[in-house]
Amino acid sequence: MPRQLLIIEDDPALGQMLAMHFEDAGFAVEVTQSCRSGLERVQAAPVDLVLLDQQLPDGQGSDLIASLLKADSDLPVIMMTGRHDLELAIEAIQRGAADFVHKPIKVAELQQTVERLLRQRKAAEQAPARLEAGPGAARDLIGRSDAMLAVSKSIALSARSSATVLISGESGTGKEVVARLIHQHSGRTGPFVAVNCAAIVETLLESELFGHEKGSFTGAQSRKLGTFEQASAGTLFLDEIGELAPTLQAKLLRALQERVFQRVGGTETIATDARVVAATNRDLMAEAAAGRFREDLAYRLKVIQIHMPPLRERRDDIPLLVEGLLTRIAVRLGQARPQIAETALAQLCRHDWPGNVRELENRLTQAMVQARTGLITADLLALDAEPTTAPCAFETGVPGKPAESQVLRTLDAVEAEHVQRVLDYTGGHKGKTCEILGISRPALDRKIEKYGLRMP
Repeated sequence: MPRQLLIIEDDPALGQMLAMHFEDAGFAVEVTQSCRSGLERVQAAPVDLVLLDQQLPDGQGSDLIASLLKADSDLPVIMMTGRHDLELAIEAIQRGAADFVHKPIKVAELQQTVERLLRQRKAAEQAPARLEAGPGAARDLIGRSDAMLAVSKSIALSARSSATVLISGESGTGKEVVARLIHQHSGRTGPFVAVNCAAIVETLLESELFGHEKGSFTGAQSRKLGTFEQASAGTLFLDEIGELAPTLQAKLLRALQERVFQRVGGTETIATDARVVAATNRDLMAEAAAGRFREDLAYRLKVIQIHMPPLRERRDDIPLLVEGLLTRIAVRLGQARPQIAETALAQLCRHDWPGNVRELENRLTQAMVQARTGLITADLLALDAEPTTAPCAFETGVPGKPAESQVLRTLDAVEAEHVQRVLDYTGGHKGKTCEILGISRPALDRKIEKYGLRMP
């Protein structure tokens, strides 16, 4: 019997294209064009998998997921959306979607995802934990590249697990942001406690992690609770875990394996329910091979692994990052948010950013302090005169293609493009758009009408 695939998509051309492809692949395919008709079809007879569009005539696809899963709790649902929005991606997973894809649809990749989910269902594997939505899901995790969308998916899928998570990536890529998001969506009632293993000397780090008893060493004038106790029912974030000394590696391994530890100078065995999330800019398996890190601890830490890509590998996210960072920096400095010249933005996109997002934020902060006209120009950035790579997609719409048609444009054209970019970034949220642009709601409405801009 052929596998039953339901496509809920109001674009007739896309629905027909997907139906033809999956019929050729041996599926029995039905297409509906609304939330109501899609739900009625699932309630009427079993289907094996649903492809669900986000924007439908009678509602949002993400709001339909719960009803679909009520009809069939094990039904794999793949969200399809034209919005490159990390918060929406996390929300879709939280509401029970098994996966999500972005338009324009890459049909070959979509089919691989469909086949994978159907294999999982056939094997009766437990579906990923369905998370409750939370406010501000990805406010500090900015980007719409494939790599960042994969990160957001990993956050949503791992949040409710109690398994340890290892976040890898170069310095400045935002590993702590990911750790905080995992905690935010974990449902854990305890606090988020962060420890930088490279910033505390070895003799004090053991006490910082596990606590100490009064009189256990010179200066220990009272009992101190360690971060494993402070993070009870919460999340303990161990940054720069690759710097941990060998003796502490053994003690950490015991705490992770047996969920117990002892304070320095103490004999009491204390249980811990803190969920550990660690981060490193090193390859722990390579460190283990070189004898500098315990292999068994490396495996214990990377039960779930999330890799944060360097900024040079997600260059097309830079315009979105700049928009968000400028707003954040302006609030921190207590000054008006400046605009940024197209030539300056192009220069930012072409730089390799060895310090990643942290370096980008520092460079923007310096430029904002020096800006006197409310505009950040290329000369204020003090970057290398020669670009390190080709321009990013915002300059041309096509990565690597010269922006000949954009060299000379009207002011209206530049403004329309910029407002549309911010609308796309905020997912059509007018309040956030006004905040980023520094304009009033009526002014935004006039620009949307004047330029005929689309709402995501």
